[in-house]
Amino acid sequence: MDKINVEQMLAIEEPFMKVPLEQLKRAVRQSQKQAERDTKDVSSTVSSLIKRSGSAEAGDINGALDGMIDRLKTLKRKLEVVKQEEALLIQRSKQRAMQLNELSTFTSSTQPEFERWCRTRLDRVLIDYMLRSGHTSTAQQLIDSNGLEHFADSSLFTLVMRIERDLKEQHLCRSTLQWCADNRSALRKIDSSLEFELRLQEYIELIRARNTAEAIVYAKKHLVAWSETQMPRIQRAMTLLAFPPDTPCPPYRAMFDIGRWDTLAQEFRMVIFQLHHLPSQPLLHLLLQTGLSALKTPACISDDDAEHNRNCPVCQRDTLGKLAQDLPLSHHVNSNLVCRITGENMNEDNPPMRLPNGYVYSFNSLNEMAANNSGKVKCPRTSETFGLAECKKLFIS
Repeated sequence: MDKINVEQMLAIEEPFMKVPLEQLKRAVRQSQKQAERDTKDVSSTVSSLIKRSGSAEAGDINGALDGMIDRLKTLKRKLEVVKQEEALLIQRSKQRAMQLNELSTFTSSTQPEFERWCRTRLDRVLIDYMLRSGHTSTAQQLIDSNGLEHFADSSLFTLVMRIERDLKEQHLCRSTLQWCADNRSALRKIDSSLEFELRLQEYIELIRARNTAEAIVYAKKHLVAWSETQMPRIQRAMTLLAFPPDTPCPPYRAMFDIGRWDTLAQEFRMVIFQLHHLPSQPLLHLLLQTGLSALKTPACISDDDAEHNRNCPVCQRDTLGKLAQDLPLSHHVNSNLVCRITGENMNEDNPPMRLPNGYVYSFNSLNEMAANNSGKVKCPRTSETFGLAECKKLFIS
């Protein structure tokens, strides 16, 4: 019972390792593109100067050389910043790998070292939940107090929150479009249409402001490029020019709906999580659902409240029961008898007792009830009263 199943514990830790690795890959690619772009421009300038060396004036040549030097200095500064970021991400990956590798050193779940490891894991899970929920300052306090800087993806969630605020509160697509431009190749690999949705929203806002001519120019520049995959929606978007923002026509009223900004924010979150191999749900929910799925029985979803066990978290519909709504029923090879009064298991130490009316409760619950009620027990379901001596002990084979 004390043996640790390392494989099962590591199965849910994939995002923990993949997030810094994905960030490292993107940082390397972006720095490489920046270096290639700037060195190509410098080479082009040098080639141009060589061709004009016989006719160009010294002042022009000196100005061009100064410009190249400034550009290369700027590139150097950028690469130094990227180098520091890469070093941080590499160190973060190492720390996370070491933390997960500790699991292989534990031989029992009762070891104090394993309990400390689990406490650190719980802190990680709570930090992930708080960062996703926007409680950044509280998450940072937990990070600082326990030294978990390498175990938290604060920068990623800070970016997510900033862009979501731009979309939901400021109704601006600029920062999201810039992010799409920086990650265009990755978005293309997953067939994401996020950039099109953002361009469509900017087009809609131009029509909402009745800037018809500007909207047409914008559509030609940014929407037509998506005609191969989004032609029906582009056609509908062009038809939108004929409708006012308060139109009652359902398809076009939906396009003018201000709630589209919230939908864009949700889609952005889904896409960036997908690129970083993060689950859409908080890790806290996934871990809780893993446990809840082992407890869910037909009685938990019964409309009869009398079937519910007050000690069962799945039966608490207003709290953890919500997380278990879409979970499958657990598979139990052996049945457990649970007392409806106390929620305790009925076994050889607490045997089941049958009342004359056929209902069964645990011996401990009936004995306590009789002690407080002059030897009488009252059935919670029918309100009938019986003497404790009338109850019969059941034997189950």
